[in-house]
Amino acid sequence: MNQLSLHQLIAKNLLKKKTSTSPTDLFELRLATNLTLIKNLFFSLYPESDHLGSFNKLMTLLPKLYDERPVELKKIDLERQQEGNWYLSEKMLGMQLYVDHFNKDVNGLSEKLEYFENLGVNFLHLMPITKRPKEENDGGYAVNSYHEIDKKYGTKEDLLALTSKLRSKNMYLMLDFVVNHTSDEFEWAKKAMKGDKKYQDYYYTYPDRTIPDQFEQSLPEVFPETSPGNYTYNPEMQRWVMTVFNSYQWDLNYSNPEVFLEMLGNLMKLTNMGVDVVRFDALAFLWKKMGTDSQNLPEAHQLISLFRMCLQTIAPGVILLAEAITAPTQIIKYFGEGDMKGNECEVAYNATLMALLWNSIATKKTVLLNKSLEHLPKKPKEATWINYIRCHDDIGLGFDDNDIYSIGWDAQEHRKFLLHYYCQKLDWSPAKGLMFMYNPKNGDGRITGSAASLLGLEKGLENKDEKLISQALTKIITMHSIILSYGGMPLIYAGDEIGTLNDYSYQEEKGKSDDSRWVNRPKQDWKVIAQLEKGNTPQAHIFHSLKKLIEIRKSNPIFADNNNLILHHHHNPHLLIYERTSKDQNGLLVICNFDDHVHGVEKSWLEKIGFGEEKELTDLVSGQPIPLQSNHLEIGANEFYWIASN
Repeated sequence: MNQLSLHQLIAKNLLKKKTSTSPTDLFELRLATNLTLIKNLFFSLYPESDHLGSFNKLMTLLPKLYDERPVELKKIDLERQQEGNWYLSEKMLGMQLYVDHFNKDVNGLSEKLEYFENLGVNFLHLMPITKRPKEENDGGYAVNSYHEIDKKYGTKEDLLALTSKLRSKNMYLMLDFVVNHTSDEFEWAKKAMKGDKKYQDYYYTYPDRTIPDQFEQSLPEVFPETSPGNYTYNPEMQRWVMTVFNSYQWDLNYSNPEVFLEMLGNLMKLTNMGVDVVRFDALAFLWKKMGTDSQNLPEAHQLISLFRMCLQTIAPGVILLAEAITAPTQIIKYFGEGDMKGNECEVAYNATLMALLWNSIATKKTVLLNKSLEHLPKKPKEATWINYIRCHDDIGLGFDDNDIYSIGWDAQEHRKFLLHYYCQKLDWSPAKGLMFMYNPKNGDGRITGSAASLLGLEKGLENKDEKLISQALTKIITMHSIILSYGGMPLIYAGDEIGTLNDYSYQEEKGKSDDSRWVNRPKQDWKVIAQLEKGNTPQAHIFHSLKKLIEIRKSNPIFADNNNLILHHHHNPHLLIYERTSKDQNGLLVICNFDDHVHGVEKSWLEKIGFGEEKELTDLVSGQPIPLQSNHLEIGANEFYWIASN
């Protein structure tokens, strides 16, 4: 049982005994319930012998932060606490977008809420909208403020109006909390540059290269092409600063407890604007330790759990998303392990599934996909995945080398093939992607490009190749069918729902031209959207197909994430097959064919897993019975089935 479940149980018993229980009573109850964990986590990071005063500050800060939380949001917190794990619902359907690329600013976004409702989207992830440097700012991930809105997007009042409107429509909002670093224009960095020792200790700063050089021996490079190394010299301060990502992004020093206390305050200011889900950006990097790669360290997990326990005490209706794009065995740890199982982040990106799906598209096989998924430990029942095929970032190839070798492939050569397949190095490939951050030292690289362009639609339209266009459309729908039916919360990247192609205009823009990720960050095409109901275009086909799948998902409780997914293995290397089970209804079988040819599943095999015998198989999408051809169920090229049995 995680802490949230414990809160529900204790609060329920308290409400039975008392005729009136105030929200403050329930806050104090949550604090008492979490206090031992908070204390143990705090002192595991900051030894009691040296930091008792800082812990006392935290005990004073928590009720202060609770008092500052708006009354309306406190009410929602209690409703969600009583409801339980609301984010596991089959009705959750998200979209990620850049506000200015979608419709100019926050008010422009607010004007388009009916578009989301029409498609079935009720959960929005807005890319950073807080203040950032005017020049290079890593798409807003170099923050000048954690809660002040950049004027290009509007005002704080505009955001408050948007979040109020979202609540009235039962829609949810996710914003980023850039927890690992600030910009070099942040108020703390400015004070540090002026020589303030207190704020120099908020970052990792050193008078010479002695310690940085020791760190560099084990630290990998995140952006080897544009920002090699992990330290930047600041001439004004005359000190070296740790800058793991870019030279203008200063890493925060969480070994200083004052940084945690300040950042907890910033986190609450962000959530108090009506944010329902907080995306913890780059959280794998939070703790630095010499002699390690300073990623996914135990102390980072303890720090995240400490944030979670404090946030849950103050605002139990707000949840955390782990942005940890790392090895499969590492991702699962961000839900919490051991005594903290289920008490770290409630949600994590299913980056493993995303990368494996693109691998299966390129190879037309599911061998590595099935091998990797079967090795992934089961997540806590209180946690869920965000399933996606595309996001604003690149596609990394973070597969487990052992899984690649175990199926008889060479890991280095296989990654090379994938880069060539997607980045226009193979004439026969339909994909039109670009390379991102290629490292010639080890051959590693990442892939950029819109989903539609990577799946062949751009090339098909350019060549007026109807067969290639048809194949691309089928692949786009099938890829989305997986994220809509796999256990977790689906997240569609804005533009993918209408098959938006690569946007090459970034190559002419200052500050963007050397970052190929901007090719898959296009502006929303409202002219195309205006024609969706009128024509039989590829864009209309994608939109209406996805809308139908979303409607089916949201009307069927079997898609709720109750750890009710079973992976089925079939001897056919081109098929992905899994089942969503239910105590209250028959299961749902999903079969996806990644090959360009028709494949079949034997009736006897279906009977073996409980789909067949005297039961009639129905295609949940068409609503029609599924005929068996010569005792085989045939799955078309690149197609899928959602199969219900009656």
